[in-house]
Amino acid sequence: MDYAAGAPVDGRVLEAMAPFFTLKYGNPSSSHYFGNEAKRAISEARNRVASLIGAERDEEIIFTSGGTESNNLAIMGLAYRNRPKGDHVITSSIEHMSVINAFKHLSKQGFRVTYIPVDRYGILDIGELEKKITEKTVLVSVMYANGEIGTIEPIKEIGEIAHSKAAYFHVDAVAAAGQIPIDVEKENIDLLSLSSNDMYGPRGVGALYIRAGTPIQPIMFGGGQERGLRSGTENLPGIVGMGKAAEIAKNEMTKEAERLSILRDEFIKGVLDSIPESYLNGHRTKRLPNNVNIRFSYVEGESLILSLDMEGVACSSGSACTSKTLEPSHVLMAIGLKHEEAHGSLLFTLGRQNNENDVKYVLDILPGIVRRLRAISPLTPKNMIL
Repeated sequence: MDYAAGAPVDGRVLEAMAPFFTLKYGNPSSSHYFGNEAKRAISEARNRVASLIGAERDEEIIFTSGGTESNNLAIMGLAYRNRPKGDHVITSSIEHMSVINAFKHLSKQGFRVTYIPVDRYGILDIGELEKKITEKTVLVSVMYANGEIGTIEPIKEIGEIAHSKAAYFHVDAVAAAGQIPIDVEKENIDLLSLSSNDMYGPRGVGALYIRAGTPIQPIMFGGGQERGLRSGTENLPGIVGMGKAAEIAKNEMTKEAERLSILRDEFIKGVLDSIPESYLNGHRTKRLPNNVNIRFSYVEGESLILSLDMEGVACSSGSACTSKTLEPSHVLMAIGLKHEEAHGSLLFTLGRQNNENDVKYVLDILPGIVRRLRAISPLTPKNMIL
């Protein structure tokens, strides 16, 4: 139950990729038959990714090595290219570290960075955004949905505010793509980051949607592949795999989201009903269909993770990209939790292989684990230790 950290490659994706490791191995930059075959395969993948997010033109999709590179290219590439227009950029306080650290880098380069706060559910403060955006703002970057707490942002409204000041709007959609419908045209999105492995595709592949006419410059240089914005020989099998994963996600997303939402709600209700002083993090309804983030008073999340792992259940305490630090999640701190509350939070993310039996199993064992850990915690009130 940690699909946000890693999802298996769908068997249909693997089947589509297989020939491009051994039989169809041409370089898409070559002019001969093998190169043209590779070129056609990338073109088809580009079309499938564009279709998933409602892009009007296939060429608006640039393939990268993953969500992190896509975020960096979008943020730094656009900020540097548009510096003559303004030196002000805006993001939210709950972004992924690949966005947060890109903005920290811009700050060191002389850009003025504004971090917009969120409410206790993780929803961006629209009023604060309207106050902070100016004619000198060149970029607003807000994630479509938060991968830790599951909250979905009011993307269309944020895009309208950005465009009202002629700023460009970037969206990190890594956690949302393939989970919920996205339409870059209707939602005022100029740049959008995607990751293959979050859609049951291969790791090491991502994409960046760049609306036609959006001024952006490369941040790495080489032979000029991907319209000169992402040089380097294309990861042909990976790109083919991402394209297939996008096609499957588009065709099956609605039905799968309905299935996961039922499991999610059953999971949330079961935990909150059976464990005293347990609380849901994130918005109750404006939430990704696979996300369950719950905090438990008087218990350390890491102890819960280890105890569940011994019972055959994999989950996490937050983003896998920040799991190596002992600091509490910046997302949970941004929604107003105390240190001990943030440290007592667990993140379960459901996926295609999960079913009702999995949820029932966790609901059977989790209350006992929490009781045991609370019994040995010095923070637990005596009247809770039974």
